[in-house]
Amino acid sequence: MIRIVIADDHTIMREGLKRILDGAEDIEVVGEAVDGFEALAQVRKGGFDLILLDLSMPGRSGVDLIRQIKLEAPKLPILILTMHEEEQYAVRVIRAGANGYLTKESAGTQLVSAIRRVASGRPYISIEVAEQLALNIMSPSEDLPHKHLSDREFEVFSMLVSGRSITDIADILHLSVKTVSTHKTHILQKMRMVSLSELVQYAVAHKILAPFKN
Repeated sequence: MIRIVIADDHTIMREGLKRILDGAEDIEVVGEAVDGFEALAQVRKGGFDLILLDLSMPGRSGVDLIRQIKLEAPKLPILILTMHEEEQYAVRVIRAGANGYLTKESAGTQLVSAIRRVASGRPYISIEVAEQLALNIMSPSEDLPHKHLSDREFEVFSMLVSGRSITDIADILHLSVKTVSTHKTHILQKMRMVSLSELVQYAVAHKILAPFKN
């Protein structure tokens, strides 16, 4: 039996995930968390085999939370379930210690197999993410501006170029609008750009964002 904890701040999402897992006789949901602090409390309590973790929750979240979990429970498998589809964001998550990366859009068809795979000690990543990891290994010296962004800055950058407003990003990441605006300023400075349109063009050129279709 694979005992899991679901960490997601949306009740509807947690209930939906539990319904998906109802049909899996070898998987049991033994705990839930609605923010980063509760997720860490569950980790410290133990008694489960895998944590299904949303990246954007109140309190500690994202790469910072993954690193803290790995610090406190190095052997605990972490399967990320997120709205982010960007392969290069997934690479940062995997590097931080996550064992698998699954988008919420794919959860309905892939969640059970992803949990089984990660719980067995194997990684669960898409072909696109695997390619990005390979490229990073093959070209470690490639000095691109976006690689100098912090993990939080890259998260904000990914949302900005995907068309999210500062207010939207603040709501999703549980940050203040002022904090997100500050991140945007730092992103532009680090990448030596002056506008969002430049960031979007850069993201498309470096395959961080899919080209727009007519």
